[in-house]
Amino acid sequence: MLKTRIATALVLVAALGLILFALPPIAAILAFTLIAGVAAWEWAGLMKLDPPVRYMYAACILVCCWQLMVNLPQLVPVLLGLSAAFWLVVVPFWFRYKWKLGGNDMAGFLLGALVILPTWAAMVALHAVDPWLMLAAMALVWVADIAAYFTGRAFGRHKLAPAISPGKTWEGVAGAVVGVLAYGGAVFTFSPLAGKLPLSVPLLALLLVTLTAVSVMGDLFESLLKRQAGIKDSSQLLPGHGGVLDRIDALTSALPLSALILFLVRS
Repeated sequence: MLKTRIATALVLVAALGLILFALPPIAAILAFTLIAGVAAWEWAGLMKLDPPVRYMYAACILVCCWQLMVNLPQLVPVLLGLSAAFWLVVVPFWFRYKWKLGGNDMAGFLLGALVILPTWAAMVALHAVDPWLMLAAMALVWVADIAAYFTGRAFGRHKLAPAISPGKTWEGVAGAVVGVLAYGGAVFTFSPLAGKLPLSVPLLALLLVTLTAVSVMGDLFESLLKRQAGIKDSSQLLPGHGGVLDRIDALTSALPLSALILFLVRS
């Protein structure tokens, strides 16, 4: 199992490097769109829908991506704003009241679109500015996850959300914040990416803490949906890693907010 997990991870890393730095922009966009389509197929699985409906929903998301790219690019900032509002305002109430996805209802389909489409739009927007910027935004999530894991194992005492993810602790979240602040400080001190986001130190720190918080929320949100659906992984497409949603759960919250910040700073 460990060998399978490592082998899949290496393939994913190589694929990400190829998409970000070797493929022409249109091919990278097609790759992001494929990820969105697979994520939509898995989302419909969380709603416990039959295979034909799952494929139809994936096709609908692919059409939405195409329309956003070709005919409605002006809606991308609006979509990113809606995503930020969802994660920062709605999701805390979702955790509190343990709302559930219904089977084959419009609310579930719309919610999936609100999670998946802004993630796709963020990948396209960040990559268009600079592939390194997209990688830096993704790495922020990975740093938060790794720091939370090791800090939680070493010092974790107070459970963050025991009914959703028993392993997560407040100490782990604190470790994630510290790790991301250190990572962000290093990036903005030694990387040319700082010139693309001219931010004051206090504002940068606030944004990094916020991004860390929403990345944790994205992870917890998918964990809650899977627990409610009675499944361990969103699919078995990635041997040893579950599904695409399992790998991008925290990215679905952090990337759209990162792209929204980019739009606001550069506008």
